[in-house]
Amino acid sequence: MFNDLQEVFPPNADLYPNLFFWWSIVSKFTPAVRDSWAAHVEQAGAKTEAPKAAAAGKGGKKGKKEAKKEEPADDEFDPFADDGEDDEAAAAELAKKAADAKKKKAKAKPVAKSLIIWEVKPWGPETDLDKLGAKILAEVNMDGLEWKTEYKKEPVAYGVFKIVIGATVEDEKVSTDDVQEAIEAFEDYVQSVDIVAFNKL
Repeated sequence: MFNDLQEVFPPNADLYPNLFFWWSIVSKFTPAVRDSWAAHVEQAGAKTEAPKAAAAGKGGKKGKKEAKKEEPADDEFDPFADDGEDDEAAAAELAKKAADAKKKKAKAKPVAKSLIIWEVKPWGPETDLDKLGAKILAEVNMDGLEWKTEYKKEPVAYGVFKIVIGATVEDEKVSTDDVQEAIEAFEDYVQSVDIVAFNKL
């Protein structure tokens, strides 16, 4: 029937809503599947006609009653039956929404940070510590490194002072060795760099 009506389909959805619904469903199947329905209908028709012919040949009411008792085949194909794919898709969508909601509720992992204090010793009393401190704050920059805005000058010996400077660092981003090497790169100013305090925040 579907193949015979291809020239006039699709039907008008407003005038023939039921027919349009039937056409929408059946058109989703391949021609091979639709042909299998026709073969099944012919086979089912042949099974139904055989008992009727036998009853007609015998004649009488008994033959008619036996024909009426003949029940349709249980394995008839229903093109409108739900094959379960829609249910699976709906279940997958619900699972995805539940997972997304769970992620949103989960709290973000706090960023691990540390407060580190370095002491920077110069070569001698002639070293300009203010200039050295300014260079450290301006030129030693890394992602996850945040210097304190002030530094201290503390005496070492014989008129020599050192710089004590601190910074907050993100543990996963900043290596203390990298910071130390960056400060020691100011070779004209710096003799040594040491960590004097390391506290987790």
